[in-house]
Amino acid sequence: MITGRKEEQAILKEALHSSEAEMISVIGRRRVGKTYLVRTVYAEDLVFEMSGLQQANKSDQLRNFTNQLRKYSNTKVAITPPKDWLEAFFILTDWLDQLDFSEKKVVFFDEVPWMDTHKSGFLMGLSYFWNSWAVKKNIVVVICGSAASWMIQKILRSRGGLHNRVTKRIRLKPFSLAESVEFLSTRGINLAYYQMLQLYMVMGGIPHYLKEIEKGKSATQNIGKICFSETGLLRDEFLSLYPALFEHSAYHTKLVRILASKPNGLTRTQLIKYSKINDSGRITKVLEELGESGFVTAYPAFGKKKKGKIYRLTDEYSIFYLRFIEGNSLEAESVWLSLSQTQTYKIWCGYAFENICLKHTKAIQKALGIQGVYTRTSTFYRPGIEEQSGVQIDLLIDRNDQTINLVEIKFYNSSFTISKEYANNLRKKIDTFREVTKTKKQIFLTLITALGLKSNTHSIGLIDQDFSAEILFEKNE
Repeated sequence: MITGRKEEQAILKEALHSSEAEMISVIGRRRVGKTYLVRTVYAEDLVFEMSGLQQANKSDQLRNFTNQLRKYSNTKVAITPPKDWLEAFFILTDWLDQLDFSEKKVVFFDEVPWMDTHKSGFLMGLSYFWNSWAVKKNIVVVICGSAASWMIQKILRSRGGLHNRVTKRIRLKPFSLAESVEFLSTRGINLAYYQMLQLYMVMGGIPHYLKEIEKGKSATQNIGKICFSETGLLRDEFLSLYPALFEHSAYHTKLVRILASKPNGLTRTQLIKYSKINDSGRITKVLEELGESGFVTAYPAFGKKKKGKIYRLTDEYSIFYLRFIEGNSLEAESVWLSLSQTQTYKIWCGYAFENICLKHTKAIQKALGIQGVYTRTSTFYRPGIEEQSGVQIDLLIDRNDQTINLVEIKFYNSSFTISKEYANNLRKKIDTFREVTKTKKQIFLTLITALGLKSNTHSIGLIDQDFSAEILFEKNE
């Protein structure tokens, strides 16, 4: 049973029923459910599957290939491992030629970046397999990988034998809040929105992480067990997360750590300054790889297309690990009961909730009733000058109907009340934004809180629209 993924399932099924050979690339970060999706949709059609081995050499990868071929060919006779990948694909095509292709078959190569070891010749073999054999057959070839940058550079943007060979593409993203609720519901777990928010702020919409949630336990109890117990899946997941995806992962981890300490984000220039990585090409490559894999998001500055982008770490688990787990790795799971009562936790909740809202802008637009209006989302930052403090707006929705929604996001464990001081700060934000941008558009101040707004004299006439986090759980039809 698959939760969500309707568009992705449709792509896979369309390929199965087309009249041509199809090559499908499936990209998505580790643990997001790529393998499960392909295996489930193609359960009755797979005739060969193999997955690359992490940190294995060419010899070990080829032995793995041989073992998988024995499994799918249902032979107990030992097969001598091929000397290289070209020979491996010769052997594979010879065996596949014995099958009946009156019904479309599926061949699935999982974690392909791990197969392409140094000077292995894997891509040459794969190119031969497609161009000289598969393209003439009634077949679907699925190429899957967690290292998004490798998949894009080596497969989608290949300048060699695989140039323009991919016929369909899938970019598998983590579950939204609505999909996470649906996923847990299929497992008999039904949580209130506030409980679900707390869990999502820790592990995001990663299915493999969500599977660890236990029925009958609160969010606090589950987080304590999953993240702080000796057997908890997320106690040390961070240590293997980036090395599994990137070569020279120390650079990636360094930028992730820096961004985790700067929740409002940093510009590229600031990242160079803090990281002390003077190689601009290296910074560009690492940021691109982190972005393609879904760990870092670049938010454009208002009125600018390229310059002034703010890079934010948006992987929920990485942020939580660096903020809470790493420094408490020797503690028992009960430590979270104490940590979740601290001021540090409350501050973190605010930033984590902002990240969730930034990832669910379609749900916000739906709540505003502007799905049919062309919009651009961006951020705004005015640094402090002299005696004036800085102004930061994390979400602006610039609409083609001559309107801008300035979205203010607040996380609170009860109905939120606007104080006189906070109301004055909001007016200052609007005035500063008008002054700096010179915009003539109508500005609506929109407030999103965890549990809703408690109206008072300071909110009336100031807040144009207010929503609780419940709107973020709406499905995108």
